[in-house]
Amino acid sequence: MQTTLSDDELLRLMRAGDERAFLELYQGRGGAIYRFALRMSGSEAIAEDVTQDVFMTLINDFVRFDPARGSLTSYLFGIARNQVLRRIEKDRFLTPMVDDHTEDNLVSLTDPLSDLTRRETIDSVRQAVRALPVHYREVVVLCDLHEMSYVDAAEALGCAVGTVRSRLHRARTLLVAKLRPGRRSEHPKTQAGAIRSFV
Repeated sequence: MQTTLSDDELLRLMRAGDERAFLELYQGRGGAIYRFALRMSGSEAIAEDVTQDVFMTLINDFVRFDPARGSLTSYLFGIARNQVLRRIEKDRFLTPMVDDHTEDNLVSLTDPLSDLTRRETIDSVRQAVRALPVHYREVVVLCDLHEMSYVDAAEALGCAVGTVRSRLHRARTLLVAKLRPGRRSEHPKTQAGAIRSFV
């Protein structure tokens, strides 16, 4: 279908039973929802379930989406967040963070030592992000990894923009402390670039 229809138009078509409109919404946002759930939970199974649940909720309960309260993307991330938190609480244990193979494109075949060091760094950052308390982890995943604006992240999390900013600042400080023990923290903007480049 790949059109330039707005979210409102796609939702209207989906409500009328147009499967292509739903598929376009899913194809356009499903990957980001999956990656968010994976980075929050560390489990491919949870990420797959959450992604499916998010879009089933959109199909079955689309009347709850109010464009006056925020974007469709923020609404979907909000559902995903709630689903992940429920699963984490239910499971009470987290599986190790899986490798989503994003770094495979970043390694060279000519320098095995450099490749190993980079992979170890990526693993360290992933573990550090996973070790953050959930309310800090979710802002890092949304703002630093998904590059969501503070406003959209606040809509997805159901909190104030100032809360997102303060949590993100604290989360970045915690990450730097976890990744560089004994060294002074860098400026938070520098930290964000480092996080995006490794996770």
